[in-house]
Amino acid sequence: MPKNRDARYTTAGRALGEARIRNRPTKKGGCNCPIIVEGRNDRLALELMGFNGPIEQVNRGWDQSRFVTYIFEKYGLLNKVDQGPSVILLMDWDRTGGQLQRKIGERLEAFGMKIDYETRMELVRSMKPEGRTIEGLGPHAEKLLPYIDSVDIEGAE
Repeated sequence: MPKNRDARYTTAGRALGEARIRNRPTKKGGCNCPIIVEGRNDRLALELMGFNGPIEQVNRGWDQSRFVTYIFEKYGLLNKVDQGPSVILLMDWDRTGGQLQRKIGERLEAFGMKIDYETRMELVRSMKPEGRTIEGLGPHAEKLLPYIDSVDIEGAE
């Protein structure tokens, strides 16, 4: 894990920037790849950082079986645009989030779905000192946005 905050923000910003591009609706040059988060506040934090594609919340009053079936039926095995992972699984990096990440990931993989786990791992490695939740990224959005936006600029070149 990078020790200085700018290096950590750079690493986290790059991971979030790549995820934001994949999450972006296809009409805007993205892959329309959904991000799965735990709840409403996680979704709001991502929206604060410019995510405007599909964000699915685990905590919606459904049991895990229903949720996983819904995700599979809606998004399929692979992303139709880039043939990459069909979803980005982005649970918090606390104990509960880790358990959800593992359980939901295993269930989605049982359907044969390809899952992006790497974005979460980059955030775990780089943002742990700042917090252990996706929601906790919200207060850092202003500082993370230049790094996130720089990934878009690189991709446009």
